Amino acid sequence: MKVMLLGSGGREHAFAWKMAQSPRCQKLFIAPGNAGTAELGQNVPISPNDFPAVAQFALEKEVELVVVGPEEPLVRGIADFFAADPALQHIGLVGPHREGGRLEGRKAFRKACRQGHGRPRGAYRGFSAGQLEGGLAYLAECPTPIVLKADGLAAGKGVLILDDPAEAQREFRAMLEGKFGAAGKTVVVEAFLSGREFSVFALTDGSAYALLPVAKDYKRVGEGDTGLNTGGMGSVSPVSFVDEALLQKVETRIVQPTMQGIREEGLRYRGFLFFGLIEVKGEPHVIEYNCRMGDPETQVVFPRLQNDLLELFEALLQGRLSQVSIEKDPQAAAAVILVSGGYPGPYEKGKAIRGLDRPADSLIFHAGTTRQGGEVRTSGGRVLAVTSLADTVSQALKTTYTHIRLIEFEGKYFRGDIGYDL
Repeated sequence: MKVMLLGSGGREHAFAWKMAQSPRCQKLFIAPGNAGTAELGQNVPISPNDFPAVAQFALEKEVELVVVGPEEPLVRGIADFFAADPALQHIGLVGPHREGGRLEGRKAFRKACRQGHGRPRGAYRGFSAGQLEGGLAYLAECPTPIVLKADGLAAGKGVLILDDPAEAQREFRAMLEGKFGAAGKTVVVEAFLSGREFSVFALTDGSAYALLPVAKDYKRVGEGDTGLNTGGMGSVSPVSFVDEALLQKVETRIVQPTMQGIREEGLRYRGFLFFGLIEVKGEPHVIEYNCRMGDPETQVVFPRLQNDLLELFEALLQGRLSQVSIEKDPQAAAAVILVSGGYPGPYEKGKAIRGLDRPADSLIFHAGTTRQGGEVRTSGGRVLAVTSLADTVSQALKTTYTHIRLIEFEGKYFRGDIGYDL
């Protein structure tokens, strides 16, 4: 099978690493990829959002399967683009259509969908720029902490949790005035839920589903969960407090009603569905939906997934997903992200990375990297994820942190407390 993977981050390197292991993988193309994916297949300089270029390449190279990693092409409707062209309809595509992608791309849409199908949630309201004064009045009545979310895609950074009501009003105004660009045209105000967060992933055809290993990620840039939100500073799997009883509640109260909602609303959904959840006094609540795998959770989920990923995709596209049994490695996985100094604010690029050949018993997933003149250099805020497997999360973290210290680049930063709360 010839496969084309869209994306360039650490999640996509993990996809490429997993798919390249399959005997079904004859050829792997990654658009545009990074320095890590280049070791597993052929990087091609095509943007995932350039649908005509993706389609032309897929036809020229006789690609049989397109796997979409990031959310933006899904929200923009790449699945719709392929389905609408008779010349492309023979190519399997893993990812929901545009309306399914709106579960992520529009938080207000996702909240309304969730409310209509009985999934546990906190109170919320959405406000557009023309409702500024009404939004400020609503904020004045909200208890703290106050959660503000840009309604569109903001690369995991469009969420603010604020204790000061005056600061909340300033940030609310700034978001509606363009702080997060088009993503902030509407701002969702949510009730704050205090508890322990975790992530559940389903591969689904909109009816049947298969649950992957549970994970937990760490969004704040600073140790002790302080500082700005990022795209993710680390992740672990499994999650100690997510026992079978809690997972059963998740499945019956959240996953199954969501599947019912997808069916009732006629959403065309063949891909991954990410449930961002929080456990509050033993009960699961939905924080967010995403229409793709998480990053950096994929970097711990896929190492624990023992199934052939391409076999899973074939079952998905052929309507056999209900016959699939997910096999999980009993070992724990822990990933810590190395980022550029200054991230998630301004940072410099082009720093040479040394020591990538040293940690032989850990996995290194590239994110913001490129190869220049024979050297691997930084090209993004999140640069690398170092993932280790061991009998326990603490043992896996010990190995990961040992190997992180062997990798060097100017401005390297990482959190030293990933997983320690567990």
